[in-house]
Amino acid sequence: MENLASLLKSHKLSQADYEHIVQILGREPNLVELGVFSAMWSEHCSYKSSKKYLRGFPTEAAWVIQGPGENAGVIDIGEGYAAVFKMESHNHPSFIEPYQGAATGVGGIMRDVFTMGARPVASLNAIRFGDIRRQDEIGKKHRYLLKGVVAGIGGYGNCMGVPTVGGEMSFEDCYNGNILVNAFTLGIAKSDEIFYGRAEGIGNPVIYVGSKTGRDGLGGAVMSSDSFDDAANQLRPTVQVGDPFAEKLLLEACLELFKTDYIVGIQDMGAAGLTSSSFEMAGRSGSGMIMHLDRVPMREQGMTPYELMLSESQERMLICAKKGYEEKVLEIFRKWELDAEVIGEVTSSGKMELFWHGEKCAEIPVLPVSEEAPMLDRPTKEPAYLAEIRSKGAQAPKEIDLKEAFMKLWSAPETMDKSWVYSQYDSMVQTNTIVGPGGGDGSLVRVKENGAALAMSADCNPRYCYLNPREGAKLAVAEAGRNVAVRGARPLAITDCLNFGSPENPEVMWQFAEACEGIKEACKVLLTPVVSGNVSLYNQTNGVDIFPTPSIATVGLLPKAQKALLGAFKKEGNLLLLVGETKSEFGGSLYQKEVEGFLGGDAPVIDLHRELALWRFLEEANEAGFLESAKDVNVGGLAIALGKMSVLGQKGCKVKTALKGVDLFSESPSRAVLEVSSEHLAALESLAQKGDVALGVIGSVGGENLEIDSLSLPLQTLQEIYLRGFAKIVENL
Repeated sequence: MENLASLLKSHKLSQADYEHIVQILGREPNLVELGVFSAMWSEHCSYKSSKKYLRGFPTEAAWVIQGPGENAGVIDIGEGYAAVFKMESHNHPSFIEPYQGAATGVGGIMRDVFTMGARPVASLNAIRFGDIRRQDEIGKKHRYLLKGVVAGIGGYGNCMGVPTVGGEMSFEDCYNGNILVNAFTLGIAKSDEIFYGRAEGIGNPVIYVGSKTGRDGLGGAVMSSDSFDDAANQLRPTVQVGDPFAEKLLLEACLELFKTDYIVGIQDMGAAGLTSSSFEMAGRSGSGMIMHLDRVPMREQGMTPYELMLSESQERMLICAKKGYEEKVLEIFRKWELDAEVIGEVTSSGKMELFWHGEKCAEIPVLPVSEEAPMLDRPTKEPAYLAEIRSKGAQAPKEIDLKEAFMKLWSAPETMDKSWVYSQYDSMVQTNTIVGPGGGDGSLVRVKENGAALAMSADCNPRYCYLNPREGAKLAVAEAGRNVAVRGARPLAITDCLNFGSPENPEVMWQFAEACEGIKEACKVLLTPVVSGNVSLYNQTNGVDIFPTPSIATVGLLPKAQKALLGAFKKEGNLLLLVGETKSEFGGSLYQKEVEGFLGGDAPVIDLHRELALWRFLEEANEAGFLESAKDVNVGGLAIALGKMSVLGQKGCKVKTALKGVDLFSESPSRAVLEVSSEHLAALESLAQKGDVALGVIGSVGGENLEIDSLSLPLQTLQEIYLRGFAKIVENL
């Protein structure tokens, strides 16, 4: 091939990769073949740097129907129904083009869910930006990015009629050059009607359905597998363009198709488009495939086989149908005004054979591409910064005026209500939302089919993970699960989105390896297997890596929806109890960031067995009817948790603790605030003793002030800041 060095560079392939390709093919590749290998062996598609560390994740349990390896994970939720869910990143595209990047991230994760046969019923997002309070170009840019991302998420989700029921946001300087946009969707299906991404049965037709293919998103998977520099805007053509109205038609057409017996398998055309969908379907079955690329519906003139294989145009699926049912499949999609064409068939050759107007333009063995991508063993090295920042935060925090400290934390973007964001999302469509965005902690949706409810939450504290990736990852798993547990639900499984810097940096690979070990340990003890997930590396700009950010989304089951537990004060005179133990732990805390102005020390250390005991205690206490409301204690500590319960319930409280000063803002894990009627106190204390859970009365609900030890603040003042402060920051008022 001419200009080989230049071609390999543009395709992010090494000389060793090229020699491997030649060995597989037994000859030099042509441009189409090179493009296919480039996409399938990209970091985004092949997980070549991360695969080594993902092995060993707990993935099985009695309630797990499908673990990692398919479009989404599936768990049993009782009475013949299943929850199908996954979380994925769309970081690079959203930094380049925030509206379309975020919108197509939402569209892609929804397709991952409904291609399994499930109707999407809820979405979450975890989005992270630089400091939007800055009055400089960086602050201005991140306010713009935030507005674009939120509009994209809302625009796509609202058009699809899928409620966005919650999420999380954080703001750190490390995201100045790489924002994170992680999208989660959950769907409901009958547990015996799950569809898989397979192409098998010699002679069975391969059918393309959905929107026409264009040049948008061309090379997106390769783009997302590299670091940024100042020329990132030049990558705008690699960002996909979404059409939620076409996706809504595709959803309904697929769900109609799933009621028939016409197909063998179905696969979303996500990253790497037609390449990944065809190779993955054939690879899972050990079969081959013939595809006639000139039959692919196109919306642009002069498209080439290379472009057709690598385009990431949205709202497309690839179907393996049963022979003889082609017309019936086509009829369904055409009824929904979607393109649908038979473009190939399954073979026994074990090869992908591509034709262009009758002439073969590529022939590639399937398994080496889809199942045998290079697995790299990159060097790891403990980061040099750790010794310095851990010693920096070893001293106890300075004692300052509690009111001043509280107001600094209460006014932080991380704390304040995000109604400016979630008011742009339709959270009530489908009429199943019990707890939506703004309700605090986990979200809750009713499952009409069996009378249960599903709780879900996304969480990660990147500051903890920067200080201690292993403990930070454990804390993320625990926090996401605790947010579900305070709704009265039992956490059952997680999906993850592992966002890290450049894998070419040994310190980043050390962070990744440590975080994976933390997830493994936490999921094993907490009985929440990993059923799906995503890895996003190369979140680096101009040599600056993001903090390790292993976002975790947990799904839990509440067998009776009417038992839903909320996080706002309900009744004056009720008692307030604190569950769990508080220690002076401030490494990576909001107090350290907002009051002390630095990051240092070590992340809190979690006892996972105590965490599990807390979950089971909450579940039993709620089932017995002992609890009026419950709130996780996390960012900002006990004081901020009580403040949120007061504001959400529009009732004050009077609390006296044995804590000393700033320990009110400690972020020790495995804690919750409970509101109970005095008549249930003795039974609750007995239950806590049986479960070996620390429990103590700290006060009562009532009054017009938030009163905690020497701290006293009018509820009206707190409401004004909490409910309106974030909008003022975003609009730069």
